[in-house]
Amino acid sequence: MIVGVPTEIKTHEYRVALTPAAAREVVEHGHQVLLQSGAGTGSGHRDDDYVAQGVRIAPSAEDVFEAAQMVLKVKEPQPGEVAMLSPGQVLFTYLHLAANKDLTVSLRDSGAIGIAYETVELADHSLPLLAPMSEIAGRMATQVGAYFLEKAEGGRGILLGGIPGVMPAKVVVVGAGMAGANAAVIAMGMQARVVALDRNPDKLRQLNSLYLGHIMTLSSNRLTLEEQVVDADLVIGAALIPGASAPKLVTEDMIRSMRPGSVVVDISIDQGGCFETSRPTSHDHPVYELYGVVHYAVTNIPGAVPQTSTYGLTNATLPYILQLADRGVEGAVNLNGALRSGINVAGGSVVHPAVAESLDLEYRTVAEVLGF
Repeated sequence: MIVGVPTEIKTHEYRVALTPAAAREVVEHGHQVLLQSGAGTGSGHRDDDYVAQGVRIAPSAEDVFEAAQMVLKVKEPQPGEVAMLSPGQVLFTYLHLAANKDLTVSLRDSGAIGIAYETVELADHSLPLLAPMSEIAGRMATQVGAYFLEKAEGGRGILLGGIPGVMPAKVVVVGAGMAGANAAVIAMGMQARVVALDRNPDKLRQLNSLYLGHIMTLSSNRLTLEEQVVDADLVIGAALIPGASAPKLVTEDMIRSMRPGSVVVDISIDQGGCFETSRPTSHDHPVYELYGVVHYAVTNIPGAVPQTSTYGLTNATLPYILQLADRGVEGAVNLNGALRSGINVAGGSVVHPAVAESLDLEYRTVAEVLGF
């Protein structure tokens, strides 16, 4: 199989879908890797690093898309990239379709097979290809939240961990999954007062057990959210329903009730956001103010640390890439059932139920469309 890796073109997206070491593994499995020139530069990898591992370099994205049977990316395809896809071609990347109907329709109509990292789901309902980026996004959420609490950045002028004799900031984390737990742990490490909310008692028990009560855990409901958000200096939103739009848990009224200069960070923005006041931002213009509250809603948070995130992503995706390259989509799905839930569009149809429901689009099963 010819595996293509184009340069990411989303604003300030510096990651690449394959490291040189991972590319070497694909080549040693008997496949060709075609990399767009400069695709690895942002994450610290030169073209020569790839060539040394048997990779071919292509001058343009058009060359990559035209030749490749499977295209590997990091972020969702931009309109010009969707236009280069062909029927039956495999696209393996983060898609986050539930937040973007126009992209979903155009990707569906391309006839390509779009497999989303974020909806590959194991039998225990864990998301192995989303996990490493959730870890990074969660850890960065606390980091950027602390930064924007500084007065010069529009915040209240509060040091997250305080000092002896001075109250530290209160950090409220909505959702105690992979991203939320990582955000809470970093906030705890910075000596903030941390409250984590979730509806799943097992996640709360795990946090409590691991950190011996240093992170306060509360069962999430409307009243508890209202009480905690109004008193928070930093709120981090990390709610997730795999494949579907994020639930709007923090309302506009709750945001309006916060103190001026408070900060909210919406990790869930890739799936539409879990704050009613969220709208997507970029690393170019990461924040905006509404009701006196600083909002950070960058849609590719891990793109700011591309060396860490590229390695973390590739470590997780490589086994799945090899299965798809070695066996094709049908063979890979038969070998590894988790990949079936990763298929979002195929054969001109939306084949992931949560995506179809979120966007009010017709849904067909993978079996109906692809025959397996």
